[in-house]
Amino acid sequence: MVVREWVDQREILSHEAVQGFLSHCGWNSVLESICAAVPILAWPMMAEQPLNATLVVEQIKVGLRVETTDGSVRGFVKKEQLEKMVRELMEGEKGEELRKEVKKFVEAARTAMEEGGSSWQMLNLLIDETCKKRGGFFGSPAPLCPC
Repeated sequence: MVVREWVDQREILSHEAVQGFLSHCGWNSVLESICAAVPILAWPMMAEQPLNATLVVEQIKVGLRVETTDGSVRGFVKKEQLEKMVRELMEGEKGEELRKEVKKFVEAARTAMEEGGSSWQMLNLLIDETCKKRGGFFGSPAPLCPC
């Protein structure tokens, strides 16, 4: 167990020895894990966590979901089942597939943020639109607008 005030979760996830992350699937944890190219063993507990776990496991396919004895979010998990899932994530074929898949998201994010990438283009479009609507950069006269 990691207490957030003691360590930086991002540092841990970025360590080359980390092959998987058992997570409650809070949004920050999901993003940090994906950014570090670490697949997730999703064990949601409450609030938005089950929705995030569904996204991770069923939509973008970068994780496995912990199975409870009764299929509910608050159900119990048998130690044998948890051990099986951890081993699959760490050593199994499915874990290897998930690591490959999550790396695709890392690469797509890097490409989007590079100069000329989609994030770069959208930010420029936002600045252009802001300049047009306000007659200049943040309400200043048009000549000061960097557009």
